[in-house]
Parts: sequence; C-alpha cells; structure tokens
Amino acid sequence: MSKNKEKETKTNVMRLLDKAGINYRHLEYEVDENDLSGTHAANILGLDHATVFKTLVLHGDKAGYFVCVIPVDYEVDLKKAARVSGNKKAEMIPMKDLISVTGYIRGGCSPIGMKKLFPTYIHETALNADEISVSAGQRGVQVILNAASLADYIHASFADLISV
Repeated sequence: MSKNKEKETKTNVMRLLDKAGINYRHLEYEVDENDLSGTHAANILGLDHATVFKTLVLHGDKAGYFVCVIPVDYEVDLKKAARVSGNKKAEMIPMKDLISVTGYIRGGCSPIGMKKLFPTYIHETALNADEISVSAGQRGVQVILNAASLADYIHASFADLISV
C-alpha cells in the first residue's frame, strides 16, 4: 500500500471493484521496464507465485477473442484453451494489438475492465487459494481478491489451461 494517502493509486480496475462492492486490496511495486513479467511482480511483492496470475488475450478460429488468466510461472496450453473456448485453434494476439483490443498495455493487462467483456477462463488452481493477485490495469499495481468473486464479476469459468 502507498505510504502517502493523498498519492494513493486508484486505477479504473479498483474503481470498478469498488462500484461492484467487491472486497480487494492492492499492492504497488517498482516496475522494471526490462522485466514486465508476473514472475518479477511476485518476487518483488513477496507473493506465492501460485497465487499471482497473468492475463493473456487469445484469438480463436471460431469464437474470436477470449481471455485466459493463468499462474505467472506457466504458459497457456493453446490446445486446452482452444477446446475450453469452443475453438479448434487459438493463438495469442500480437502484442501490437493488445491496447486496441483490451485498452491495456503489456504488463498492465487485467481481466477486469477491458474494452469489451470477452469470454474469460481462469486456471482452476485459483480455487485452491483464499485470494489471487491480478493486474490492477496499470504496470506496478496488483489487486488481490477472492477468485470466485473475480469469476462472478467478469462472468469467467474455471478450467485447466496450462502446459505442465
């Protein structure tokens, strides 16, 4: 949390969660422009990597855009993601398209508050933790909240999405 209340960060994600009455807390950390990974964020914040999730945007051959929220230390399994989302094939969207599709930049993409409400799938291990951490929509800021509350709010499903 910020030390100075007057300068406390309030992202759009936080405003949306406040409006929805969803309990959360947030943590801020120093951004390393050379390492925008969720693994870096988890290390800096001292969080269990299994509870820190990254938001990935994919495009399927049948259903179009969809979102996968997975633990930071893993890669999305494109075949599993395609199957879960009703596609035969799926691929990550090009980084250059991220802001136009979601409204977010790399390292600050959140499953909350995208330009559109895309079908969203959260890796099932999120249910094993009391709380998970996702980007607050800005580099250097994470929101920590209950995974089921997040899923209810963004109309997400839980599924196996990662390569092991």
